[in-house]
Amino acid sequence: MEKAYLVLGDGQIFEGERIGAPGDGLGELVFTTGMLGYPETLTDPSYAGQIILQTFPMIGNYGVTEEDFEGKCAARGYVVRELCDTPSNFRSRGTLDAFLKREGVPGICGVDTRELTRILREKGVMNALLCSAVPEDLSALRDYTVAGVVAQVSCHTPGVHPAAGEEKYAVTLLDYGAKGNIVRCLQKRGCTVTVVPHDTTAEDILAASPDGVMLSNGPGDPAENTFEIAQIAKLIGKVPVFGICLGHQLTALALGGKTVKLKYGHRGANQPVREADGGRTRITTQNHGYAVLSESLAGVGRELYRNANDGSNEGMEYPGRRCFTVQFHPEACAGPQDMEFLFDRFTAMMGGDGNA
Repeated sequence: MEKAYLVLGDGQIFEGERIGAPGDGLGELVFTTGMLGYPETLTDPSYAGQIILQTFPMIGNYGVTEEDFEGKCAARGYVVRELCDTPSNFRSRGTLDAFLKREGVPGICGVDTRELTRILREKGVMNALLCSAVPEDLSALRDYTVAGVVAQVSCHTPGVHPAAGEEKYAVTLLDYGAKGNIVRCLQKRGCTVTVVPHDTTAEDILAASPDGVMLSNGPGDPAENTFEIAQIAKLIGKVPVFGICLGHQLTALALGGKTVKLKYGHRGANQPVREADGGRTRITTQNHGYAVLSESLAGVGRELYRNANDGSNEGMEYPGRRCFTVQFHPEACAGPQDMEFLFDRFTAMMGGDGNA
C-alpha cells in the first residue's frame, strides 16, 4: 500500500498507509467515539470541512450498505487504526475503502489513533493535512478554517416526503445539513415533511401554513449563519418549532443567546445527558463542536438538559413561544430509540398541547 502522512497543525507527523481516494485532504481533525455506525458517520453532513478520526480500532468489518446512509458524504478525510477490507455481513454491498474512493475522500490507516485522540483532548481540535508527501510550505494548513459549509450541504430545491399512513401534520424542515432519519421520524408520526433550502425566507415558510417547523442539524460555526438566524427569529412564536444540533444553536442566537466553541466537541454514540431538574440521565448520540451558553438565555429560555461530563448545555425550551431545541440527536437511537419521544412532544405541540 502507498505511504500516507497525517500532518497536525502543531507540526506533529504520523505515518501510515493510504486508503480511500487519491489526493490530499485538508480539514479540521475531530474524533468520534462510536464503536459502530461508521456509514452513518461518514454520511452525516455535519462533518463538512472536517477530517474524521475513529477511536474504535477496527473499522469496516461489516461493510457499507446504502440503506444506512444519512445524507451526502461531506468529510475531507478519514483516519482509522485498522481498516477491514474483508467485511462479513449479509447486508454489505461493498467495502469501506471502495466507498471512500467513490466519494473522493482520502484516508489513512495504520496510525496510532489512541495517541491522536490524546493530543486532541489535551490541545483541542486542530487543523490537519492528509497527504502522500509532506509539503515544505504548511501555510495552507495553518490558515484553514471551516466556513460556508451550510450552503455546501443544504439542498438546493424543496422536496416533499409524504406521511407514513394518514397525514396528521405538515412540517417544514429547514435543511442546514439534515440527516435522513429526522424525516423518517416525522413521517412515521403522520407528518408530511417539506424539506427546504437553508436560505428559505421566513415569509415563504409561513405562507405555506405549516403546522410546525423543524430546524435541522448541520456543520460549522453557528454564529456565521446570520441570514438563517434572522429567519428563525421571525418564525419563533408564529408556529411550533423544534431544533436539533445546529438548529438548537441557531435558535439560541436568534433569541439573543451566545455560543462557544468546545475544546474538542462531543462526537459519538455514548454521550450522557442529564435532565436539568436532576432527573434521569440518558445516553445520546452527538456530533458538534459548539455549545449554547445557557446563562446567556436567562429570562428567555429554560435549560432542559445538561451534559453529564462537562456540564455544557444540551437542550432549551422557550416558554410561551412553542419552541424547544436539543443539542444531541434524538433521531440517532443511541440505544433502543432512547430520545425519539421528543418527536412525540413536537407533534403534541402541533396538535395544540401548550404544555408539550
